[in-house]
Amino acid sequence: MRAALYHEYGGTETLTVEETPDPLPRSGEIRIRVAAASVNPVDWKVRSGALREVLPVDLPAIPGRDAVGVVERISEGVDGVRLGDRVFGLGGVTGATAELAVLSAWAPAPANWTDEQAAGAGLASVTALSGVKALGPLGGRTLLVEGAAGGVGGAAVEIALAQGATVIGTARERNHAFLASLGAVPTTYGAGLAQRLADLAPNGIDLVLDAAASGSLADLIKIAGDPAKVVTVADYQNAERLGVHMANAVNDSALLAEAGELGERGRYTPRIEQTYRLDQIAQAHAHSERGQVRGKIVILI
Repeated sequence: MRAALYHEYGGTETLTVEETPDPLPRSGEIRIRVAAASVNPVDWKVRSGALREVLPVDLPAIPGRDAVGVVERISEGVDGVRLGDRVFGLGGVTGATAELAVLSAWAPAPANWTDEQAAGAGLASVTALSGVKALGPLGGRTLLVEGAAGGVGGAAVEIALAQGATVIGTARERNHAFLASLGAVPTTYGAGLAQRLADLAPNGIDLVLDAAASGSLADLIKIAGDPAKVVTVADYQNAERLGVHMANAVNDSALLAEAGELGERGRYTPRIEQTYRLDQIAQAHAHSERGQVRGKIVILI
């Protein structure tokens, strides 16, 4: 099969497209013929070697963790899915940006999602759902989402709205119309946030979800009034020190199914900033590394 590969840790120049052996699913896994895969910040952080102490990979490695495609091989221990089903889901830390990929968690891809949208849903949706669930019931609550224009933040906005929350989202001003289109009340992040929120939410902020890891966690605690009212899905460095719950992404088919059901109801639609071809993998990673991505970056296989 053709796949994106890197043979050593480093910059985008290490990325190539080559023929490589087909992956084999283990017990409890499936293999899909990939239509599209997404690019997440963890992909280039792993590729660069910055995370080799916590997320080591065997080299050469295929970047990518989530994808959409048609099931073409099912291993033992798997039920509820058939050959030919269109699914989206998650594999290991690497392996998705290829013609064939192994998934350990998956769910039916909603018919109203394009391949690009379904490819962008896997990691973003389970991360957002993990964070939202850790906050508890949201009906009638006012939720602040820090970093609301990214893939995870945007998913959290739509998921929280579907649960009956009022959502205020922070982003650069150029993304405010985008946040409004999701149903959030937009505001800028940084200095003066507390005063802006006082004007937007006179009764206060009930809960906070940090999807940005911008160093604002201490300020977000002050806004919420209690670290127990704040959850981060991004700031590993400061969460424990400040007593904030850290919600981690997990390969959970139930969470993926929940995201897919929201998609079928039109309550969650992954937003795509740009798509690239497989042979443009280096450009796609460079785009992600520049930051400030609105929604998701997707590789069309």
